[in-house]
Amino acid sequence: MAYIIFRYLHFIAIIVLAGSLIIENTAISRTISAEDVRNLAKVDRFYGLSAVLVLLFGLTLWLWVGKPADFYSQNFLFHIKVGLFVILGIFSIYPTVFIFRNRNTSESSIDVPAIVIWLMRLELVLLLLIPVLATLMARGIGLDP
Repeated sequence: MAYIIFRYLHFIAIIVLAGSLIIENTAISRTISAEDVRNLAKVDRFYGLSAVLVLLFGLTLWLWVGKPADFYSQNFLFHIKVGLFVILGIFSIYPTVFIFRNRNTSESSIDVPAIVIWLMRLELVLLLLIPVLATLMARGIGLDP
């Protein structure tokens, strides 16, 4: 029963993470208003919280409930998936810092550096790859015969 609960919580956290990232990518542009930055800061909080929950629920599934830890630990696709998740987290640092530094601005509009937009787009691409790896892993692909 714990396995089902933690898998469900893991999925819910992933859905919130994906939704937050999609909203951020939709709302970001070269120039945004002060209100948009404040709203992005709220969405980014959900993104960060959901990323932490994805990690915690994922670790719980890996190490304590469900399939044996070896099922994941010995699968090179699992390591790629975790690596992509870590890179996704690293890529989100600069946009998050930019958003939170500018959330209380008194300016009417803010110029967004191109690197912020690119990093957010790259996060979305990485997020699209992770479920493919998860599906392959669930089928046992990547395990040593």
